[in-house]
Amino acid sequence: MSTSTTDKNSSIQVITRLRALLDALAAEGGSAPLKILAAVTGLAPSTAFRILASAQDNQLIARDAGGHYRFGQRLQDWAQLAHGRSDLRAVARPIMAWLRDQVQETVNLTIQEGDEVIYVERATSSRMMRVEQVIGSRAPLHTTAVGKLMLALNGEAAVQSYATRTGLPALTVHTLRQADALWENARSGLERGYALDNEEAEIGVGCLGVLLHSRLPWNAGLSISAPIERLQESWVPMLQEAARRIDRGHQKNDVPSIS
Repeated sequence: MSTSTTDKNSSIQVITRLRALLDALAAEGGSAPLKILAAVTGLAPSTAFRILASAQDNQLIARDAGGHYRFGQRLQDWAQLAHGRSDLRAVARPIMAWLRDQVQETVNLTIQEGDEVIYVERATSSRMMRVEQVIGSRAPLHTTAVGKLMLALNGEAAVQSYATRTGLPALTVHTLRQADALWENARSGLERGYALDNEEAEIGVGCLGVLLHSRLPWNAGLSISAPIERLQESWVPMLQEAARRIDRGHQKNDVPSIS
């Protein structure tokens, strides 16, 4: 067996053992000493200790002053993120369907993760020629309408830092490649309450975007995507109304009806 194969198998075994330790911790109510976790999983205490120490270094596991292990902050953050995203999607779906039916174009729900937006929900147009974003796909912030609004939230210095960090890669000839131009575009969009993507992410495709203002652990936005020749700024009031409905519904933790 080659060294690379041995290393791969060893890595898989560590993951399997970590999963067993996390399951045992959950079964013990989220807090347990090393002795109990080792006994429940059948691992040698020294093996369990090494795995838990590595997990602790990565904030997956925490250890209190009494030596009891518990779930770490990163796991808690992930759980909150998954719950919040699921709840937001449930609230947004009927409102996105309403907006799609009004404009007959695709409506997207996105969230920010680092320097990218992630498409987490969509209401797809039934028209033969339509824009269709894949749920789970990503795009650089500076190439999307919602992403530019997210950038503007933290001010000019943050936009400059983003530009330096990412190099503002071009997806089309229309992608904004200069930090000053990006800041002016993002700032003006934030001031008027919506932003445009004029073929900056994909040739032939335009987008209108607004931010959501619910209390969330991440920035989120709503957008309409359409073939560029069909995109209309007259849709902005309906887009903003849909965003307000999602905000109200999420704050109530209930799915509002659409009249």
